[in-house]
Amino acid sequence: MNSSSSVKIVSKCSLKPKTIPEESKQPYYLSPWDYALLSVHYIQKGLLFHKPLYSIYTLLEKLRESLAATLVHFYPLVGRLSPPKAEKPKSYSVFVDCNNSPGAGFIYATSDLCVADIAGPTHVPLFVHSFFDHHRAVNHDGHTMSLLSVQVTELQDGIFLGVSMNHTMGDGTSFWNFFNAWSEIFQAQESNKTESLCLKNPPVLNRYIPQGYGPLYSLPYSHPDEFIRRYKSPLLKERIFCFSSETTRVLKGKVNQMCGTTSISSLQSLTAFIWRCITRARRLPLEQETSCRLAADNRGRMYPPLPRDYFGNCISALRTAAKAGELLENDLGWAALKLHQVVAEQTSEKVSQMIDHWLKSPFMYQTDRLFEPMSVMMGSSPRFNKYGCEFGMGKALTLRSGYAHKFDGKVSAYPGREGGGSIDLEVCLAPEFMKALESDEDFMSLVSI
Repeated sequence: MNSSSSVKIVSKCSLKPKTIPEESKQPYYLSPWDYALLSVHYIQKGLLFHKPLYSIYTLLEKLRESLAATLVHFYPLVGRLSPPKAEKPKSYSVFVDCNNSPGAGFIYATSDLCVADIAGPTHVPLFVHSFFDHHRAVNHDGHTMSLLSVQVTELQDGIFLGVSMNHTMGDGTSFWNFFNAWSEIFQAQESNKTESLCLKNPPVLNRYIPQGYGPLYSLPYSHPDEFIRRYKSPLLKERIFCFSSETTRVLKGKVNQMCGTTSISSLQSLTAFIWRCITRARRLPLEQETSCRLAADNRGRMYPPLPRDYFGNCISALRTAAKAGELLENDLGWAALKLHQVVAEQTSEKVSQMIDHWLKSPFMYQTDRLFEPMSVMMGSSPRFNKYGCEFGMGKALTLRSGYAHKFDGKVSAYPGREGGGSIDLEVCLAPEFMKALESDEDFMSLVSI
């Protein structure tokens, strides 16, 4: 089955918070981490469920009602980026305006597709992109587009819940904290609990702004054309590879034994494994450099640390590199230790240096310039509670993502559905490299399905 022709938009509406917080009437200023993302895509992640026993209209009403209650806590998501002002030459200001905005987007769509059409194929079908709003939008488009948009797609036998969130509003930690909070409020309302507006872990909305700097940054640009670069994804094959809890445990133990340590994590071990396997699949010249990046949450690394529920961006893509020859000639432990060292070296001093550098010379990340060709980027995290979002429909059957941030060598780590330390990797590769990876017996011997 093919393309978005199988997905029909039935209705669209905008949602405001159930009650309007007083603080939402003030401008909401962003942090350096947030501004740096103005030129990259929205975050697009979604969950596939079996269809509930009650009617779709009952489900839609419950989703809208619980979302409006959740937005009380996450009120910046109902805003828009302020109309840009070039106050003087080379001075461009941006903040979130929660007053002059229709609200968050809520879309109901239908499809003649089935759960098996999404979860069944070996490679993720392209039509999955049509389950998300804001296709190909960059964050700067939040001047005219909603900062949050939810698309509920009714399938023949299932529901796909696709969420698109402007990346200047938060990183993966923030995104999944929001998703979990929405599910928590939905479940509480299902149980008729009077405290359904309360959250176990409410978001901390105060953005990190370094001491001595005012809340409004004037970016050194006269026009968005100077920093917006729209990224177009190449032709890719995308596949979810599942690694059981037993496999990740054994791999971690093997790597630590090789290195004479106990400190290398499951994710670092698995990242080293996929980096070597993808490099082998690409058949790179032995002298060619290949890099690997690992997304790292800086909240706990800062001094003083930011709250765990800090809502915003607080990540770095930590880089290590090696020549293809030395990566493949050395054992797996050698690669894992390189990754472990770069994570261990991410101290509060390093984070502060990065922020100071940005404040002295602001810049915008651009996907095609940030990641070198023939690199591997491990994004997302198996620690996010993705399968905890149930919405009265039971545990999700699987996760899928939209068009955003896909390139040759992009890998995203998700918790495995079975839990217990299992990890699923969403791997995007050029077709010839995917074919070679799938023919790699060393790699496929660790894949459970």
